[in-house]
Amino acid sequence: MFSGSPPQRVPPQIDLNPRTSFSSCSLNQSGPSIAEEIENSEDESGARCTAAETTPCEPRNDAVIAPLGLPVLSTGLSDDDLRETAYEIFIASVFFSGIHIYSFEDKKEKKSRIFSRLKGRRDKVNSQPQLTNCYSKLLDIIRVQMQISEAMNTLIWRRLTDFTSRTCEQVDIPEISLELLSGICKYDFLNEKSYIQWKKRQANILEEVLCHSASSITTEHIAIKSSLKKIRDSEEWNISTYPFESAEVLLVIKRFASKLSSAPGRFGIPGETYYWTGGYHLSLKLYEALLSIVFDILEECQLIEEVDGILKLIKLTWSTLGITQKMHHLLYGWVLFQKFVGTGELQLLEYATSEMQKVLSSADDRKEGAYLDSLICSIVNNGRKLDLSLLDAVFLSISVWCDKKLQHYHLHFSEKPICFGKVVALMALVGVPIACESGEIKLGRAEADAGNKKTSRHFKGYVESSIQAAYRRALKTIDPKSEAEKRHPLAVLADDLKLIVERESTVFNPILLHWYPAAGIVASMLLHQLYGDKLKPFLEGVSFLSEDVKSVLSAADMLEHELTQLYYCTRGEDRSPLNVTKDLNRYQIGEVSGPILLDWLDAQNKRILEWTERAFHIEDWEPLSFQQRQAASIIEVFRILEETVDQFFSLKIPMDVIHLQSLIYVISRSLETYLLKVINQLVEKNHLFPAAPALTRHKETLIPIIKKKSVDCAFLPEEVLKKLNKLSISKLCVMLNTLQYIQSQIGVLEDGIRQSWALVIPCLDNRWKREYLRRPLTEGLQSCTESVDELFTTFDSIRRTTVDAIDKFCDITGARVVFWDLRDTFLFLLYRGNVEGARLDSVLPQVDTSLDQVCALIADTLRDQVVLSVCRASLEGFVWVLLDGGPARVFSETDIQMLQEDLNILKEFFVADGEGLPRAVVEKEAYLALQILKLYSLNTETVIGMLMTASEQISVGLDYSKPGSRHLEDAHTLLRVLCHKKDKEASKFLKKQYQLPESSEYDDTSLNESSSLSPFISNLFKRSTSIHWASRRSFRSMKKKLTEATSEIKPAAW
Repeated sequence: MFSGSPPQRVPPQIDLNPRTSFSSCSLNQSGPSIAEEIENSEDESGARCTAAETTPCEPRNDAVIAPLGLPVLSTGLSDDDLRETAYEIFIASVFFSGIHIYSFEDKKEKKSRIFSRLKGRRDKVNSQPQLTNCYSKLLDIIRVQMQISEAMNTLIWRRLTDFTSRTCEQVDIPEISLELLSGICKYDFLNEKSYIQWKKRQANILEEVLCHSASSITTEHIAIKSSLKKIRDSEEWNISTYPFESAEVLLVIKRFASKLSSAPGRFGIPGETYYWTGGYHLSLKLYEALLSIVFDILEECQLIEEVDGILKLIKLTWSTLGITQKMHHLLYGWVLFQKFVGTGELQLLEYATSEMQKVLSSADDRKEGAYLDSLICSIVNNGRKLDLSLLDAVFLSISVWCDKKLQHYHLHFSEKPICFGKVVALMALVGVPIACESGEIKLGRAEADAGNKKTSRHFKGYVESSIQAAYRRALKTIDPKSEAEKRHPLAVLADDLKLIVERESTVFNPILLHWYPAAGIVASMLLHQLYGDKLKPFLEGVSFLSEDVKSVLSAADMLEHELTQLYYCTRGEDRSPLNVTKDLNRYQIGEVSGPILLDWLDAQNKRILEWTERAFHIEDWEPLSFQQRQAASIIEVFRILEETVDQFFSLKIPMDVIHLQSLIYVISRSLETYLLKVINQLVEKNHLFPAAPALTRHKETLIPIIKKKSVDCAFLPEEVLKKLNKLSISKLCVMLNTLQYIQSQIGVLEDGIRQSWALVIPCLDNRWKREYLRRPLTEGLQSCTESVDELFTTFDSIRRTTVDAIDKFCDITGARVVFWDLRDTFLFLLYRGNVEGARLDSVLPQVDTSLDQVCALIADTLRDQVVLSVCRASLEGFVWVLLDGGPARVFSETDIQMLQEDLNILKEFFVADGEGLPRAVVEKEAYLALQILKLYSLNTETVIGMLMTASEQISVGLDYSKPGSRHLEDAHTLLRVLCHKKDKEASKFLKKQYQLPESSEYDDTSLNESSSLSPFISNLFKRSTSIHWASRRSFRSMKKKLTEATSEIKPAAW
């Protein structure tokens, strides 16, 4: 007796109708086999458990393949019956092939590699030695793959070994079954039930082979069926108890089987027997069962490593089962395709396609072709029965499955888009199913040719059906999505359709173009129309830019853009917008969005100006922090502007240049308004300068007299004084930082707008603009025909305004430090009384303190510019002391050296050992002061001569006393040098020619208390409040006086 347990692994579930397992044409019938009753060895139990615990590739829910329509197995053989019978035929074929394999006794001590691998997953300790014979290894793998227990395998091997030792002829199916029936009895099984199931299977196999093809019932057929009935009957059939009666029954069957075996083949193929055609319905199913063992029982979506060797051994069954090379490729491809459908493994589809290519490329053989045509498969379509050859049945079944999937390719291939091209290629290979008027289905050859109308029509149907189905699925989900996302349903639908278009464009259309060049056009036009029907009523009710309008217009416009791109990529070089407009009938989103977008910008303009006014009104010009030294108001202004820009471009609706122009207008209006308000905080620089004192000539006296005031007191206008009080150094620095922040941020804002505009979809519909150009927001704007770059020149104007403002504020900051904050210490104390007692070193600490304050507040990028303004103002103050210092300042020849030293000290102070301003810049600013000192070093006669020459070259409008406007050779400068020169000849000249009073007659103490105008000779020099010449009459008067004076002294010797 052979002990063992039956295989209990559940066959792989493939959702096929009516097939359930490896066999593509078996019925959904099940019955116990002998393998379910024979116990396996202990090792196989371990393998079975391991296999059960491993999860195979999950089958696809939509895996439904049309059956081949092979004749039905009348005896109800199950998949297990077919599998076990296929194994018996395989073993018999191996024995009769003459291949040397191990003996039965050797086999008992060996284990297969795959069996050891399976067991090793559970227990790696008890490993078995590897088989030395390569065929023996493969045979063990095949046994495990076909789920045959070792006990049953031993029983089959023993009986078939004896059978092959008695005959060398070609073996057929009846002979194998009869041999097993004659040599195996019920005592070889553990229980009678297992034996009954086993011999019933053998009887069913014999009946399928011997009686299936009988066109009429003869006495022989009656006798055969009677004999088979006895075999099935457990009471009448017992070889060990009634050997003679059993032998008689088997002899009757054997004689009839021999008679059929000796019948000549119908097609003259070498090795052909009656059973090739008489029992083909069984043979093909048995061969499918054998081919199915190439799939790993633990991972059904994978082929086992030994697949090539196994296929070579399976080839040994060809003569028994009536298989040819072409049939092998056909059936192997069919098995691979079924497994692909069940598992979704792409590699299996590639293998199946390869086998089908081999079928089509096989050399035409008339005999083989006739043989294949005789293997009839019957299918039912629309209530009509169609008889097809085996090849046509396989191709049609594959083609119908592919056709069904392609009808909804968006549903089936979105997750695995790579499968789409493979399925299309396979269907093109086997043929496209075409329904004829008669109701029949025929396969038409698919050609990648734009002129093939049948192929184009077929693929057009795929595009239309798949797009429509995808649209219907999207419609079903928009309501819950809209509620969850809080968005308008049309916006949600547009987003879903956009994903469909993107998949169509990137995944499906590139493949469909080979078979139907207009696929993208059809898809884009169809989706455009379907969504347009929903969108049109919504657009008709749009009147302002609400949140729903924003979302719907944006989503609809992006969808239309994607549809247009899909349309364009299909048309190739023909990218004319006219064709797109004609075919797609555009949604006119631009016509709807254009006016309401301008309305929105108009409202934003008013809101931003209000915010700008408010932010500036509450500004206190204090720095935000040490890192952010600009004013808070400008931060708020740019925040509002950036929010507006972000909102504008986030609308993602069609825009035109007029919208960009309007946006830039809104921004420029806000910044210009802010800049104007900042600039209006300034005062004229001349308000900071002290009034020039009276011109005097140096004269020392010891007699006390009543002294006059050097200047008349006059106060500044209250408005100017109020502004000056607000313009402290700290506030000026914050204003400068604010201007510099505008200068830097305007570039960032412009770059952001340029980048965002580059992504904007231009509006193709310009009809709405003609009447909207007259809107309030667009008044004064230029036509929209100018280029985008020209529009951005508006920012250049703002930059220029900002740069000019920075220059003005820097200038006023330096003047404020020297001429206002340091007026008492710098202007009124420096060199007062005498040079040696009031040198520059007593003033520099205050200048240094002011510079420290400025540098601590000013932004790093403006620091040098502001320091330069302080340097320039300091040198102007130095010149002011030399020329407009009043009666208390007189300079002798011995003072010039000290003045030169002080000038050098002042220059070095701002150079700061190379860490301050560049020396060349400081030298340039100090040039005038240096030249004035050189004038003081000249003798009096030379200066008077220069004055005579300059009197003839006085320019109209020259401000002779305004710092920064001095000229070395003008009469005003030369006259003041003579006034401050401690020289008798100079005093004598000034007294005789200009009747200037003596300096000792004036009290200079009131100089620091006045900002009034000078009481200088009224008929000679008159100045307006801006310190310019008042009229040409005053100029002529001064010129006449100077000319007369110089003409009188020319002959004199000084």
